[in-house]
Amino acid sequence: MQLDPRCMISDDRRHIIGGSPTRLLNLSELAGGLLDADGRLTVHDRTTSQLARKLLDAGVGHPRPMFGPTDTDVTVVVPVRDNQSGIDRLLPGLAGHKVIVVDDGSTVPIEAPGAQVIRLERSRGPAAARNRGAAHADTELLAFLDSDVVPEHDWLTKLLGHFSDPKVALAAPRIVALEPGGGATSRYEALCSSLDMGRREGPVAPRSRIPYVPSAAMIVRRNCFSGFDESMEVAEDVDLCWRLHADGWSLRYDPIATVAHDHRHRLSKSLDRKRYYGTGAALLSGRHPGMGAPLALTVPMAAAMAALVTGTAWGVMAALAVFGVIGGRLHRRVSSMPDAARTAAKLTAQSVGFGVLQSASAMCRHYWPLSILLALVSKRFRLLLLTVAVGEAAYEWVRLELVNPEPGARVGWWRFMVLKRLDDLAYGAGLWQGALAGRSIDALYPRISNTVSTKARPRVAPR
Repeated sequence: MQLDPRCMISDDRRHIIGGSPTRLLNLSELAGGLLDADGRLTVHDRTTSQLARKLLDAGVGHPRPMFGPTDTDVTVVVPVRDNQSGIDRLLPGLAGHKVIVVDDGSTVPIEAPGAQVIRLERSRGPAAARNRGAAHADTELLAFLDSDVVPEHDWLTKLLGHFSDPKVALAAPRIVALEPGGGATSRYEALCSSLDMGRREGPVAPRSRIPYVPSAAMIVRRNCFSGFDESMEVAEDVDLCWRLHADGWSLRYDPIATVAHDHRHRLSKSLDRKRYYGTGAALLSGRHPGMGAPLALTVPMAAAMAALVTGTAWGVMAALAVFGVIGGRLHRRVSSMPDAARTAAKLTAQSVGFGVLQSASAMCRHYWPLSILLALVSKRFRLLLLTVAVGEAAYEWVRLELVNPEPGARVGWWRFMVLKRLDDLAYGAGLWQGALAGRSIDALYPRISNTVSTKARPRVAPR
């Protein structure tokens, strides 16, 4: 096991701050001594096993498995409808594996040489197709792949080691663009795909940095797989992840393995897909109350953001006062650490940055209809909304295109800003559409709690 390099660790390795949401772990002298200078721990007895479990469950450590199941323990299930070309592109990379292709009522029956084909006479949706394929598998593990992906040759080998931990129910790779170049929409999708959960590994859990992984590519332990919810046309993968987590299983995201996805290249289709994803938030709110809130803040941070939204000098002063209170609370929590003042200052800056960015995103994405209404009646809010819209897009552009660029995926500042705002409008429209169609606005409720969090804002339904 390896401690996350982004954790704050005391010199004696007895105090660790990290995870998502952020937490402080105080270890005994014995436990701190088991970690080497690089933050690694080799599990070889009961004591090291218990420590590794504690660090993994807290999200501050990552597994480095040395053994696990083999490819023969996996059956690959591929749902498909009217995509023969995708199957023809996918199957050569799966040669030698057990493959079940489920034809979900294609107009022309799918042909899949070398694979077992199960045909459904009428389309029942990808969730039902995956379930039908899983029911015909007899291996310990199930790998789900969509027909529009192309996995790297050793993606299974890189992920199977995670299942040496009997608590792990699911492992997923990073999904990247099949063709990162092309027009502006293709390049934007390569940077901001709904399916790409980023370059950082970690546990998958609701209300965390990685709240779900997409079913376009994932591996699931068969004895804990109860099936995708066939009544959900969208976000069924999020629902599966959250059900597994609620049942006490661990889920891992590991970007060392990659699967390429054939992204949409036309702007209209890309935006319509984002709108469609937005409708899934209403479905999730009914099944997992409170987990899919578009805005999750602590009580003090919510008060500070409300003060800043007023756009007045008094509001800014009130927000600064609240930030001071947050800093004081954090200092008390880390007082046992050496150099507690600097640690508290860093955590406060992260917490404030998280709150500001999350609130800015919510104004432009989830709550944009309300933001526009307020802008129409208030000049002060209109200027604030313009500042937020430009500033949040600029931050995302710098983070994705300058700091962590993808090869061949440069969009440019002004194109990125336009596409980002259109992306947000489309997703928000779907969110409100789903909430109103379901006659429930639970998906729009913010979540206010007393838990301090300083990590990147979570994504709820696919973006």
